[in-house]
Amino acid sequence: MNLFNRVVPSRRQAQLPPQRPAGAPASSTAVLPDPNLADLSGDWVVDPAHSRIGFSVRHAMVTTVRGCFLEYESRLYFDAYDPTRSRADITLFTASVDTGVEQRDAHLVGRDFLDAATYPRMRFTSTGVQQTGADLFSMSGELTIKGVSRPVVLDMTYIGNVTDPFGYDRVGFDGTTTINRSDWGLTYNSRLAEGGAMVSEKVRLQLDIAAIRTPPAGG
Repeated sequence: MNLFNRVVPSRRQAQLPPQRPAGAPASSTAVLPDPNLADLSGDWVVDPAHSRIGFSVRHAMVTTVRGCFLEYESRLYFDAYDPTRSRADITLFTASVDTGVEQRDAHLVGRDFLDAATYPRMRFTSTGVQQTGADLFSMSGELTIKGVSRPVVLDMTYIGNVTDPFGYDRVGFDGTTTINRSDWGLTYNSRLAEGGAMVSEKVRLQLDIAAIRTPPAGG
């Protein structure tokens, strides 16, 4: 069940148009993806039960293997009036990788790839955000894998927001980028008889994010 299809604003949200809070910067170019996003500025965390931080990679030149990380920690901040001030910090536990095949997962967490015993965490920390369309954002950041940090850019799409039956504010974003795994020292490979690589160098990272608002400190 997808809670993040575009939703009709709640009666509470529809009563009044959003007002810029005192001191919020005006922008002649920024366009809010949804009028109700004005209510969403604040701190959020990724909800693991309704999110997926995954990847896909071409295998043996003819098929695609997909996997994800089951355990992670997150800190998100969204600024509706000035999206450039938004930020994200996500730490993934490398031993939690899951592709649905136990033997393959054991290989991925071993020294040939993620080396989870030596590098138990990988991390993405944003360094900047640009709004590129009504519901599109470009998030720059540093991705750290096996102690190597390199810049990446995530293409983010705002999906929608809703207050669920339990009273939690939820918001959805999708994100994607493609990296070359050898840039982070993930160079293991074997060659096929036809001359191609068993595992592609290119890895597509895919984030299907459902985030829940966190209460203010002391709240």
